[in-house]
Amino acid sequence: MSVTTERGPLGSRTTLFEHALRLHRHDPDSALPRDGEPYPDDDVHRRRQPPCSPKDRRLRGTEVAVILDAYFDTADAPPSQLADAFHDVDVPIHRNEHIAAAALRADRQRVRQTGRWLVRHSADRCSATVGLALLAADWAEEDIPLIQTIGLLSNQFGALAAHALRRRRGGDQALLWLAQRVAGWGRVYVIEALCQHPTLESRRWLLRHACDGDFLNGYFAGQVATAAHLHEAIVATEVDDDLVDHTGRLLRLMADCGGMGMTLKQYPPAPDVLAAHAAHLGLRAPTAGRYVDAAMIVDHLTDKAPEHGGCTAAQRDRIVQHYLAVLNRQDWCDTVRADLDADTDFFAWFTSNVAARLHLRAFTDLTSGDDR
Repeated sequence: MSVTTERGPLGSRTTLFEHALRLHRHDPDSALPRDGEPYPDDDVHRRRQPPCSPKDRRLRGTEVAVILDAYFDTADAPPSQLADAFHDVDVPIHRNEHIAAAALRADRQRVRQTGRWLVRHSADRCSATVGLALLAADWAEEDIPLIQTIGLLSNQFGALAAHALRRRRGGDQALLWLAQRVAGWGRVYVIEALCQHPTLESRRWLLRHACDGDFLNGYFAGQVATAAHLHEAIVATEVDDDLVDHTGRLLRLMADCGGMGMTLKQYPPAPDVLAAHAAHLGLRAPTAGRYVDAAMIVDHLTDKAPEHGGCTAAQRDRIVQHYLAVLNRQDWCDTVRADLDADTDFFAWFTSNVAARLHLRAFTDLTSGDDR
């Protein structure tokens, strides 16, 4: 990706775009630390009284649309006129029908020019968000690098960036690039967009890398399993380690993400996918991560009625027995005892809860009081 930058008429104020670009250049293959926070406008943003959202959610974005209509009705008004125009109104961070309609009512070329200027030159997140919303109403491919860059500040701009990229030819590759460089809520927005119409390349990536360990992954884990054809991939005879490990993360999430996203109960291939994962796991070298994921899956399966795991009682029992046979093997026990950090809160919780309930052989002395 190549994006040029230029200083706008806002003087020495650091723009959101410049901020994102500078952080990205420091570590171009990773998510921005803390999603790029603090943003350049943090001091002003914290001091400002946040505008109230309308009680009727259908009215969200109408105040922004009124400002845009007035601006576009004045033929010679420069984009800089909008630089500080949205401080006192509620600016949605998701696609909004009212703002999109305002963009469609105006001249397309002027809408694009205004959107580009606001994204590139705004020192205020509100005006930059409106600029991105204007670009999200269009489909020009040449705006992809600009959208990707501001999208790196993904908690604020990820949802609109994902929608804008989805509309463009070449957007699949652009979304995939962005997905590899965002975390938190921004990752949710981008992964969900990738799942809408995945390509062969994006499916391969989703099957191996979509879940980064954040609990918010629960919102999209089921979508990944469905859109990326997890069932077809994991029941194959030959699979790679990345697929097996990521399948463990997906199943662990789906076993316990009720209220967030699709659960195993709502996923028809759950019994086949669980059985295939357990079988492939037994053919691989043990690692602490593989051990913990498998143990958490078993704990969730045995904690509730079989149908909560998408299984019959017989299916659940066979799957659990297969997982436990792997977890209780000597090499797996030795590995998890050696590699799982005993000084962490997670270790204390895991041993006193999961390991104790499942009577895991690797932790028997820790959960039974046996000091041998």
